[in-house]
Amino acid sequence: MLRRLLVLSVLIATPALARDALGTFGQWAAFRDPRAPRCYAIAMAAPSTLKREFQPFATVAWWPRQQVRGQVHFRLSRQVKPGAPITLSIGGQRMVLVGGGADAWAADKRGDAAILAAMRSARDMTVQARDGSGRGFTNTYALEGAATAMDAAALGCAQLR
Repeated sequence: MLRRLLVLSVLIATPALARDALGTFGQWAAFRDPRAPRCYAIAMAAPSTLKREFQPFATVAWWPRQQVRGQVHFRLSRQVKPGAPITLSIGGQRMVLVGGGADAWAADKRGDAAILAAMRSARDMTVQARDGSGRGFTNTYALEGAATAMDAAALGCAQLR
């Protein structure tokens, strides 16, 4: 699992040598890219035998220069049907996400904050949507280590400007 996280981290940010690993915590890892500057916690979705167009992952990012803190992003396993709802289920709550293509986010900062709070006390989270053919799909994430990885990412960017 750690190897897949490291490979994934190489794919989502360039140049590869610009990132510092802040640690691996359960199913999550944290990284800092001082060139951007940005820090993020990241996890891959649970494996699936179903068709995937993309390797799904979830990130929580801090961008000090843009004053963005705790922004949630999901790379989904398939392209979402235009106009189809994208729903996050976490800790008994259901939240509507916004997005397009194969990406989804909270609608605003309040949504990010609600997701982060729920992630700290839940065991897993699931994103549900419909692909271009109208077929439903889900991406599930274990939240073991998520709170610690988010804290490491926040601390990693606390001094960056």
